[in-house]
Amino acid sequence: MQDFLRVGVITSTHGLHGEVKVYPTTDLERFEELGYCLLDTGKGKRQLDIESVRYFKNLVILKFQGIDDINEIEKYKGHDLWIAREDAQPLEDGEYYIGDLIGMAVVLEDGTDFGTVKDVMQTGANDVYVVSSRENGEVLLPAIKDCILDVDPEKNRMIIHLMKGLLS
Repeated sequence: MQDFLRVGVITSTHGLHGEVKVYPTTDLERFEELGYCLLDTGKGKRQLDIESVRYFKNLVILKFQGIDDINEIEKYKGHDLWIAREDAQPLEDGEYYIGDLIGMAVVLEDGTDFGTVKDVMQTGANDVYVVSSRENGEVLLPAIKDCILDVDPEKNRMIIHLMKGLLS
């Protein structure tokens, strides 16, 4: 399991006073509860304290303390924002951090290796796990109880029932 969880990606600057637009990879409202983010500078993580949070469509507009000029933050467009795992929101039963699912081994209910989770698509109705399988290429698995039988982040393993029609 990862020590840090990605909460967003800086997409662009906003105005001239150091604000940024962030594509969230967590609940939008989560940013109001955070006091800080860790900016992946490419050479390490830099803590940035959050001064203000606003919303624009599906983006979050963040202002960080001490960053008051577009030139100080513009070079970080496309960079990830993280938080420490211990500062993450507690999860309900059956909920998982996307970062913990990526790279997880996928096994059929009979114990046969099937593949590895490469991505998670958030569709609204239910998530879809993108699984890379040697035999079947890229397979899209709906994150529903009929298909996903067990997820064990500690063992880094997901057990699935391969529903009819998923391999076409």
